[in-house]
Amino acid sequence: MEKQWSELTREEKRERRLKDYISGEGIKFRDARAEKLYHERVDRQLKASKCQVPDRVPVSLPLGGYPAYYAGYDFKRVMYDYKAAREAWTKFMWDFYEDMDSFGGPGLVFSGRVFDILDYHQYSWPGHGIGDDATTYQFNEKQYMSADEYDWYINDPADFGFRALTPRTVGAAEPWQYFPHLASLNGLPMVPVVPFMRPDVRESFKKFIAAGEEMEKQMRENMLFTRESQAAGFPARRGGMGSAPFDLIADNLRGTAGVAMDIYRQPEKLLEAIDVATEIHIARLIENANAINGSMVMFPLHKGDDKFMSRAQFERFYWPSLKKVIDALIEEGIMVSLFAEGSHNQRLDYYGDFPKGWVTWLFDRTDMAAAKKAIGDKCCISGNVPASLMVTGTPKEVKECCRKLIETCAPGGGYILAGGCSATETKNPDNFRVFMEAAIEYGTY
Repeated sequence: MEKQWSELTREEKRERRLKDYISGEGIKFRDARAEKLYHERVDRQLKASKCQVPDRVPVSLPLGGYPAYYAGYDFKRVMYDYKAAREAWTKFMWDFYEDMDSFGGPGLVFSGRVFDILDYHQYSWPGHGIGDDATTYQFNEKQYMSADEYDWYINDPADFGFRALTPRTVGAAEPWQYFPHLASLNGLPMVPVVPFMRPDVRESFKKFIAAGEEMEKQMRENMLFTRESQAAGFPARRGGMGSAPFDLIADNLRGTAGVAMDIYRQPEKLLEAIDVATEIHIARLIENANAINGSMVMFPLHKGDDKFMSRAQFERFYWPSLKKVIDALIEEGIMVSLFAEGSHNQRLDYYGDFPKGWVTWLFDRTDMAAAKKAIGDKCCISGNVPASLMVTGTPKEVKECCRKLIETCAPGGGYILAGGCSATETKNPDNFRVFMEAAIEYGTY
């Protein structure tokens, strides 16, 4: 008799989550070669992420929005023209078919039309706050929660999110601040209708319906690409995106200046809010992963690097809550990939404190030799090919950088050749091709 989920070890839970991913169940491969490549790519990536030795070093290209430019478009075009985005990523996929171990679609190209409809405040995007020629969007950091609103967030985060944060970050939701507390909508037949007596509330919900319809159009095009890329033999790893709990407060609520002051002026309130965010985040990430049978959650880490906070502050405010989230995911059989933006050389003695083969670290500007020595026996490591080199360097220079990284980090397995961050502005497509050439030439075990 099959064990119940609660009876499984974390390793058994992981294998159940990975079953379809490994087998390719449900994928209609375009031919036998595509199916063969799919299984080779899955095996290579999983062995590296589990700190095992694959046939050779796997490669993750730092593409960002480059496929749009390769196809003759720009970032603004693919934000507004979903078919053009699909065509651009499809063209790149087939032109680089032999040069990639993995390839994702335009899922991180947010819809400019949705942003327009919602009057979204937290980003600027090409033609809306930044120039038409901008190669990505820009996050607009602001104190969306004032210093005296911690108790509101701590005591009722859902109410704060609905009636304060969303109206402040989404122009179309500004009337939501006039809603009564949602708990008052309990049972009485007319109370839920009262807010909709306001014309601005009715108009707000019409905008959200229109935004949902627009997003559905984008998702249809993205799904067409996903099916084609899987049929071509590229694995699609499911799981979702997480955040460090400190970053949830610092990025989305208080802003850098606000949270820096809170560390000194009201540290206990900040810690209490981090605890609330941690529990909510754990539940949400696991629920989302379970809904799609996800096996890996990715985290961009924004404010935990060496330069933002001291080691003592990192130990108190950043690491305990992040580790709690990661540990909870691992216990549910979910692997974790963390993008350590900036430099994390002073944090490495913490980053290996996980069971072997569950955590992958993608480093931006961290010393890779130090990372290999400190955590390479427990965690998969990747990254650190500079975006500046990809954009301005020659293929020979890029390949030489890759060679040095492979020779430093590949011995013993548990290494993925990758960029430090995306290199959308790369001028020479051969700079991407030499990634794979380096892996084959120098990274075969």
